[in-house]
Amino acid sequence: MENLEFGTVGTTQLILMLLAAVLGIALPLIVAIIWCRKKHEPFTTVLIGAATFMLFAIVIEKPLQALVIQLDSPVSQFVNARPILWGIIVGLFPGVFEETGRLVAFKTLLRKRTQRETGLSHGIGHGGFEAMFILGITYIEYFIFGIMLNQGTFVQQMIEPVKDSLTPEVMKQITDIVGQITTFSAGALGLALIDRAIAVLYHIGASILVFYAARDKGKRWLYPLAIVIHTLIDGFLGVQLAGVFTLPNWVNEVVFGIAALATFFGAYLLLYKKDVPDEK
Repeated sequence: MENLEFGTVGTTQLILMLLAAVLGIALPLIVAIIWCRKKHEPFTTVLIGAATFMLFAIVIEKPLQALVIQLDSPVSQFVNARPILWGIIVGLFPGVFEETGRLVAFKTLLRKRTQRETGLSHGIGHGGFEAMFILGITYIEYFIFGIMLNQGTFVQQMIEPVKDSLTPEVMKQITDIVGQITTFSAGALGLALIDRAIAVLYHIGASILVFYAARDKGKRWLYPLAIVIHTLIDGFLGVQLAGVFTLPNWVNEVVFGIAALATFFGAYLLLYKKDVPDEK
């Protein structure tokens, strides 16, 4: 372990990672502010969308998922011995918890906000906060790792303290992250921003689906539909992480893009646009 060495990070890579973090945080805020001002929407709807993601996707979902697939128990042993089941569960957890979180938000804190913009505003908050969490926090961490690599303290501070518990799989993950940091380019930044933009559109579409499921009794079926769509998207990647099959990253991005955009435009055109406010 003491002979482990990594490369250094160029100034361009450091600047691009810092830019990714700044844009990942700033762009969702700018979009939310412009949307709320243009539509005279309460900004609290956006904040509730962000809180929905934080509570249901991070605080509740992640620990429970870890109990099922990571904690050493008969359940996790059963799941981990079956890659397809493992991949399905990886998709099912975010599908159930995030879509249920939306439903809870619309049935409680947002129950009196029945205008069509509410669903879209919530989606901006939910997807925007996820983008801030993934791009902002991730690339701030990567920027710090880059500084540590250049100072020669990365191994000492990040690996040495836990070297006895590192598995080959974890070491490969660390090596892959360092590889991303040392080769980060403008193209990679652009792809990351596009990927998050598409993800935000998906979350807006999903929020629209669940909003109408919560508001209209005849459309309650849209809530389980949202769960199924979310599960299929994440489960498609989950079975690949489980090693069932592997597709090139660009194929996964295309599949995700098609599913996400279909969800957004389907919800927007078939529900939001057709929900014309009554003339006063």
